[in-house]
Amino acid sequence: MQRDETYDVCIVGSGAGGGMAAYALTRAGARVIVLEAGGPWDNTKDSAMLKWPYETPRRGAGTHQRPFGEFDACIGGWNIDGEPYTVAPGNKFSWWRARMVGGRTNHWGRISLRFGPYDFQHKSMDGLGDDWPITYDDVAPYYDQVDRLVGVFGSREGLPNEPDGLFLPPPKPRCYELMVKDAADRLHVTCIPSRLSILTQSINGRAPCHYCGQCSRGCMVNANFSSTNVLIAPALKTGKLRLVTHAMAREVTMGKDGRANGVSYVDKNTGTERHVSAKVVVLAASACETSRLLLNSRSSLFPSGLGNEGGKVGKYLTDTTGTDVSGYIPKMEDHVPHNHDGVGGMHVYMPWWLDNKTLDFPRGYHIEVWGGTSIPTNGLLSGIESYPGGGGYGKQLKADYRKYYGAYVGFSGRGEMIPNEDSYCELDPGTVDQWGIPVLRFHWKWTDHEYLQCKHMQETFRSLVDEMGGTVFDPMPTKEQGYGLSTGGSIIHELGGARMGEDPGTSVVDPHCQVHGVKNVFVADGAPFVSQADKNPTWTILALSLRTSEYVADQMKKGAL
Repeated sequence: MQRDETYDVCIVGSGAGGGMAAYALTRAGARVIVLEAGGPWDNTKDSAMLKWPYETPRRGAGTHQRPFGEFDACIGGWNIDGEPYTVAPGNKFSWWRARMVGGRTNHWGRISLRFGPYDFQHKSMDGLGDDWPITYDDVAPYYDQVDRLVGVFGSREGLPNEPDGLFLPPPKPRCYELMVKDAADRLHVTCIPSRLSILTQSINGRAPCHYCGQCSRGCMVNANFSSTNVLIAPALKTGKLRLVTHAMAREVTMGKDGRANGVSYVDKNTGTERHVSAKVVVLAASACETSRLLLNSRSSLFPSGLGNEGGKVGKYLTDTTGTDVSGYIPKMEDHVPHNHDGVGGMHVYMPWWLDNKTLDFPRGYHIEVWGGTSIPTNGLLSGIESYPGGGGYGKQLKADYRKYYGAYVGFSGRGEMIPNEDSYCELDPGTVDQWGIPVLRFHWKWTDHEYLQCKHMQETFRSLVDEMGGTVFDPMPTKEQGYGLSTGGSIIHELGGARMGEDPGTSVVDPHCQVHGVKNVFVADGAPFVSQADKNPTWTILALSLRTSEYVADQMKKGAL
């Protein structure tokens, strides 16, 4: 096994958590190495932001490595060659993995919501799940730092569990979003400017958005957030960071003194087994990959895996709940052409607006809005026969496409799942990847909490379409169809697997995300989350990673690590 020099910190993963850790620790003076399982990527050079779909034979359709479209910035997929995972019989779970510098921050919709005060203490409110060992006030200063560093637009609303941030001005609603807002107001559904990490004003030398609407392709001017160019690139400029790509981490290695002494990994290009020595190890490979690494890090000191004395590694895995409804809006037919591209995402959204005590499910959701005249690409207006008189061929079909282009609106619900003991990942004893590393096997269970929440989503979205004078395309999913609830993992918001807590018997890391029993190993991704929320997790991953990184830097300065 080839060995590298010794670093102050070895970070596994370069996404939101790993990128923030690299940024913060290099600025603190630490010599850092980042191991990334995927290849290099630079938005300023590699983005297809300005490419027209008609320039390629696929017209923008997805590929094996880019299922969300051939121009999508994120290389990865639901199934990666040579890197299988398994699902327990009778269960359903889908696992999206990114394989590139910046990880999933190259894919996400930049919806940047802070967890609220209630989200950290829900068990105290309704008796379900567990409280976090920290509160919103513990994390708030780090949210502020993330806002200043990365940038997020929004509006100050003063809602009790939707904390306001240090916002840039939000873009104005588009035409169809004004209609959505009008309908939501009549139905008493809170609808406010969205909160996205896309710059509407220049900060930290980054240009503001020019409203081409292609955020998912990677921004050539770095007006939106990705770890690649906003965190990793500045860290590299310090001269303190070494970035190693195509490095598949195998395990955290341990010394006889009970401390981690580095990470062994496979050079995917050559198949060579390598080892990097480090005084501190930070795992930020994503919630499930980090759980896999901990479980695979077995030794005489930790025979069941690192941090797994209580048997909780991989446990209490969660994902965001999700379902969608779209409909035809006659008022949007034959629209007057005008420039309303906006950012690559919604300009309005609906945070949770009801009291769960009056409902038959315990936790809420937010509503994401979509529609309008997005760039014509593969699959545009598929199902045109569902529109009045739509379909056919020739001149009439072309006329229908022009008539109905943009005459629809869609809603996506994103809600909180309550952790349960039947949703977890473990090592599959009979399956390894192409490098001989044991892979994960997933177990998954939605409960009535999630199914009834999803039913409410469906009913609400259909009411909104109706209030807009529209017609929903698809019938209401039945109870037997789970009310249209998404497959576990498919929203790509997995959290948990190395949950945070004070007790090593019921948790994996402490409130600073330090692995119980191993003082120089930390976790800086979604794995430490005690619970989901009705909010996307990336902003909280960034804030917690920054909090953990500042703690690591302080402890190293004191000689405690």
